Amino acid sequence: MHDVKAIRDDPETYVRGWRLRGLADAADKAEAVVAADRALRAAQTALQAVQSRRNEASKLIGAAKAKKDEARAAELMAEVEALKGEMARQGEEESAWGRRLRDLVAALPNLAADDAPEGEDEAGNVEQRRWGETPAIVAPKDHVALGEPLGMDFEAAARMSGARFVALRGPLARLERALGQFMLDLQTVEHGYTEVSPPLLVRDEAVFGTGQLPKFKDDLFAVSHLDWDEIYRVHAEDLSRRLDGLAGADPDDVARLNFESATRILDELREGAFSERKWLIPTAEVSLTNLVREQILGEEALPLRLTALTPCFRSEAGASGRDTRGMIRQHQFQKVELVSITTPEESASEHERMTACAETVLQRLGLAYRVMLLCTGDMGFSARKTYDLEVWLPSQDTYREISSCSNCGDFQARRMDARAKKAGEKGSRYVHTLNGSGLAVGRTLVALLENYQDEGGRIFIPEALQPYMGGLTHLEPAG
Repeated sequence: MHDVKAIRDDPETYVRGWRLRGLADAADKAEAVVAADRALRAAQTALQAVQSRRNEASKLIGAAKAKKDEARAAELMAEVEALKGEMARQGEEESAWGRRLRDLVAALPNLAADDAPEGEDEAGNVEQRRWGETPAIVAPKDHVALGEPLGMDFEAAARMSGARFVALRGPLARLERALGQFMLDLQTVEHGYTEVSPPLLVRDEAVFGTGQLPKFKDDLFAVSHLDWDEIYRVHAEDLSRRLDGLAGADPDDVARLNFESATRILDELREGAFSERKWLIPTAEVSLTNLVREQILGEEALPLRLTALTPCFRSEAGASGRDTRGMIRQHQFQKVELVSITTPEESASEHERMTACAETVLQRLGLAYRVMLLCTGDMGFSARKTYDLEVWLPSQDTYREISSCSNCGDFQARRMDARAKKAGEKGSRYVHTLNGSGLAVGRTLVALLENYQDEGGRIFIPEALQPYMGGLTHLEPAG
C-alpha cells in the first residue's frame, strides 16, 4: 500500500515508477487517486462542519430553554434533527470516497528500488553470479522419467484430484520429507530463523496484507462454509413476493423470475455472500508476515526472522500450458519460507543475508545455480527488489527458478498496519518486510533427481541429506 499523501505531493514520481512496473495508464491511475483523495477530504470537511453546527445548536437549545424561549428552542431542535439526517448523508459520502480511494491504491504495485534494472520482462533480468559446475550427463532424462520408477505417481493423483497433482511413494516420499527437514534445520540452527507452524487457512485481511488480494484473487483457492438455510430463506421470501404479483400470469414470466433469482444466488455465492470465506495460503509468506499485523514492535527486538515448512496452494490461473509435465508447476507443493521483519535502515542488508541463506541450501546439496536480479517489469506486485535463484536442470539444459527473495519495503506493512518504535520514544513507523523461499521442496527434489542421475536410473543422495535418509546413499528404481 502506498502513502496517499506522498502520491498527492509528488505524483510524477509515482507515475514514473508505475510505468517502470508496466502500468501504461499510470498517469490516469495517479490522477484518479489524487481526485478521490481530494473528494474524500472535502467530504470529511463537510461532515466536520455539520457535526460542529449540530453541537453548537444542541448547546443553544439549552440556553433557549433556560430563557424560556420555547419558540427558539423548537426551531433549534428542528435544525438538530435535520442536521442528523445531513450527518448521515455526509457520513455515507465520506465512506464511499474512502472505499474508492482504498480500492484505487490497493491495486497499485510497489515502486521498484533505485538499483533494480529497468526492463519489461524476464529478458531484462541481470545475472549477478553463478555457483557450482553443471554436470556432464549424456542424454539426461527428465525428472518424470526418472521419478516414475521410484514412486512418482501422477495418474493416481489425477484420478482423485485432477491435473497438476502428484503422489510420492516410498523412498521418494521420504526424500521429499528429508529435504524439508534439512532446510528447516539449516535455517533455524545455523541461520537463526525461528520455526513457526502457522495456519494454512487465512481471512481476506491476511491475503490483502501481503498483496495477493484483490489483484491476484484468481491465483488463489478459496474455501467457504455456506449457510444454506440463510440462502434459502432470503431468496424464498424474495421470490415469493415477486411471484405474488404474477397470479395468473404468463408461465414465461414466472420462469423468468425463477431464472433471475437463481442467477442472483449464483452471483452472490461467487462473491462470497452467505459464507465465511477463507483462503488456502499460496505461500507461508502470508501467514508468517501477518503475525505482526496491527502490532507495534520494539525496534530493539528486530530483525524478526521466521521460517515455516508448509503446503502451498496455487491455482496457476496465469500459467496455462506452461510446465504441464511433471512437478515444476503444481497446484499443491511444499516450501520452506523465510520472512524477515526489520527496520528501514537494515532492510537492504537483510535482503542480501536472506538471499545468502537460501543459496546455502543449494551449495550444501551441490546443485549448480545462478542468481538473477529481477528487472522492474518482472518483479512481484509487492516487491521493490527481488533476487531469483535459478537451479540447473540438465533435461532442459537451462537454469530454472527455485527461490525468489524479495524486499517489500514498507508496502506490506502499510496494508497490515505493522509498526515499530524505539524504547522511550512516542512515535512509531512502519516496519520493512522481506520474504524468500528457502527453498521450494518439490523443485529441489526435481533438481536432485536430474543432477544426480546415472545411466541406470539410480539417484545419488547428497551427503547433507544422507542422515535424514537413514544413511541411504542412492535411490534405486523398483524391479
